[in-house]
Amino acid sequence: MEVVGEAETETRALKPCLLRRNHSREQHGVAASCLEELRSKACDILAIDKSLAPVTLVLAEDGTIVDDDDYFLCLPSNTKFVALANNEKWAYSNSDGGTAWISQESFDVDETDSGAGLKWKNVARQLKEDLSSIILLSEEDLQVLIDVPCSDLAQELCQSCITVQGLQNTLQQVLDQREEARQSKQLLELYLQALEKEGSILSKQQESSAGFSDDMDAVDAGTNHESSSGVTLIGQVLTALKEKPAPELSLSSQDLELVTKEDPRALAVALSWDVKKTETVQQACHQELSLRLQQVQSLRSLRSMSSRKSSPPGEPREPKRAKQEPV
Repeated sequence: MEVVGEAETETRALKPCLLRRNHSREQHGVAASCLEELRSKACDILAIDKSLAPVTLVLAEDGTIVDDDDYFLCLPSNTKFVALANNEKWAYSNSDGGTAWISQESFDVDETDSGAGLKWKNVARQLKEDLSSIILLSEEDLQVLIDVPCSDLAQELCQSCITVQGLQNTLQQVLDQREEARQSKQLLELYLQALEKEGSILSKQQESSAGFSDDMDAVDAGTNHESSSGVTLIGQVLTALKEKPAPELSLSSQDLELVTKEDPRALAVALSWDVKKTETVQQACHQELSLRLQQVQSLRSLRSMSSRKSSPPGEPREPKRAKQEPV
């Protein structure tokens, strides 16, 4: 009988939690052994009128309703809860709660850093849905996930720290490969420039200069007609195009697609480039986008083949049933 008593004591150990009301940043630390005790303490500490029962407890991060004691026991210590009274509904907000509030309280940073905390969680959820989207991420997004503490990323992805550490190593490898590709392109450009200088003559240089001037004049002449339309790219993408060598390696696939769809002359005006250089960069972006999409398609095909091979051997006619399902 004493052994049973000890087991009950262990299962009913107090769990430290953080409580707050909806749309409030003021949080209270409490300890409870079960959900009912946590609800009771929430009513007392947060001054919730008993007439507003029932009180619903949800995760402050995403509004998940917690109404099972076993699930409650599986949650880590200091999990943040929002207490909702009666028919009150949890609502995500950047300013008064949700992930932004958690980010601010957890890392004790300013609003800009809080936004960065929200960003890594959005990127992490994208990976959680489809791991092959690593290929489509920008260098900035890759670095954001690499810099996140392993324990935080593991909790967001619902994976072990060992698995997440391997994932972060993979992200670093992807980032390193892009940097190596950038350096290789720079060396190739320098080599081609050296060959061009060695074999060029003064007359060709003058023709090249004249052609460049004509292009610039054409861009200037078109400015009056096209500057009003502008480009749809955000400043961050334009900065990457202007300042980064091999900018196509820095951008996400979504940004690459936007660059390729821009009008070359309007983009040339925005970047203060000649049209020829702009078209060259757009072509490089198009090639990089095509390469990434091919890689994603290959990964998904391999995953599909792997899942088919790993399935237990069944009846010989099982594949026929699989073919009929899409219809």
